[in-house]
Amino acid sequence: MESTRTFTDKLFLILKGLGMGAANKVPGVSGGVVAFVAGFYEEFIYSLKKINKTAFKLLFNGRFNSFYRYINGKFLGLLFFGMIVSYFSVSKILDYLIQHYELYVWSVFFGMIIGSIYYINKDFKDWNYKTYTSLALGIILGISISFLSPAKENDNLWFVFFCGIISVSGMTLPGFSGSFILILLGNYVLLLVDSVNALYDTVSDIFSADFSFVENSERIRMLKVLVVFTLGSVTGLVTFSHALSYILKHYKSITLSAIIGFIIGSLGVVWPWKQTIYKINEEGKYLLDSTGQKIIENYQRFIPEFNTETYYAISYIILGILIVLALEWYGQKTRQVK
Repeated sequence: MESTRTFTDKLFLILKGLGMGAANKVPGVSGGVVAFVAGFYEEFIYSLKKINKTAFKLLFNGRFNSFYRYINGKFLGLLFFGMIVSYFSVSKILDYLIQHYELYVWSVFFGMIIGSIYYINKDFKDWNYKTYTSLALGIILGISISFLSPAKENDNLWFVFFCGIISVSGMTLPGFSGSFILILLGNYVLLLVDSVNALYDTVSDIFSADFSFVENSERIRMLKVLVVFTLGSVTGLVTFSHALSYILKHYKSITLSAIIGFIIGSLGVVWPWKQTIYKINEEGKYLLDSTGQKIIENYQRFIPEFNTETYYAISYIILGILIVLALEWYGQKTRQVK
């Protein structure tokens, strides 16, 4: 499979990784949807499944080339490279856009999810009482999650490890937003803002030959949190991938209908017209994260009035749908060439 990848395929795989990484960081958006629509979801799941006992035997026996080929290393490597780059580039741009153009960013994502529902549903023909039931359960679960109230921040390392396991659900299960789950668990800012900024500052210090951070207890605490969160994420990726590969193999129709339901339910999370409610202290002042931004507590959704801003938002929803259709067209063209 790897030997047939052209330079263009590799470049687009990195771009898909960028898309997954950016989607995973935005509350309400699932990186798994990107994988699904871009046509590499099953390869992603089955490649992760290859990280098993056999893979570790090859690794510990020094058979690195065999290990690399066994786990579909080029595919996973390029994809994760794109995700890592995204966390320090595309996701930073998204943070800025959400802060200054929140309505339009949510509108694009809302349109992309509508397009994703169309994409997944158009080829799904196996509708029966079982798949309709799993569809309904997926919708109910997705909507229910979108209306839960967030918990308080908790930096206990065992809880951070658990957050890592849960947060990768957005990568492996389309429609489940890992970053939104982290908001509900109270650790979004801690794990996707503060700890990532600590790593960024540490790398910058190392390149500047400044090692004073080793005496900074707060920086070391953040780095420990990031390491434990990463270990939890890796554990979750491997665990979920094994479970999902088994489910996709034996209950594919039920799984796909549930995924469609999850994605439909996630529309409530990314509904563009919502008022952001920020956390305040006892004095009535806004609580700020390490970057000086106000900490989100929840969202209050509403039906918009029809004005110029609303029409612009609708046009961005259409843009989001067109982006997904373009991805679908590219995926079909690529499969035809192969």
